[in-house]
Amino acid sequence: MMRAWLLPMLLVLSGSAVATGQIFKGGPGSAAALLLAFLALAGVNSPLIFPRSIGAREAQRRSAVDGRPVVYWRPGCRYCIRLRIRLGRSARQLHWVNIWHDPAAAAAVRAANDGSETVPTVVVAGRPHTNPDPEWVRGQLSPSA
Repeated sequence: MMRAWLLPMLLVLSGSAVATGQIFKGGPGSAAALLLAFLALAGVNSPLIFPRSIGAREAQRRSAVDGRPVVYWRPGCRYCIRLRIRLGRSARQLHWVNIWHDPAAAAAVRAANDGSETVPTVVVAGRPHTNPDPEWVRGQLSPSA
């Protein structure tokens, strides 16, 4: 779990250092803007935004049992962030797999996308869908889930 916090912590520390430098140069306004930008980047890459990732094999196993879609994603992907934010609370019903933490997940995404690691790739009933509309993904969730 500590690895999940590494990038956000580095972004906060880097933003703090850059903002401090701007303050010493006499630019408190630009320092505040830069710090906010770094904090926003840290926020969208934090485990607070994305549900806890699991491995590809575990996600496939769980999906076979409960029928919920599997979302392959990676930190920093704006389309993954858009999907997560637009799904809202429904995102917790999906199985999220970070392709940067699981080589099997990256291989599954490459197999589905002609060798490219294009994310988000959402697998519904064993069929991959690359960067699907969030409303479509929400429609794939069972009402009882």
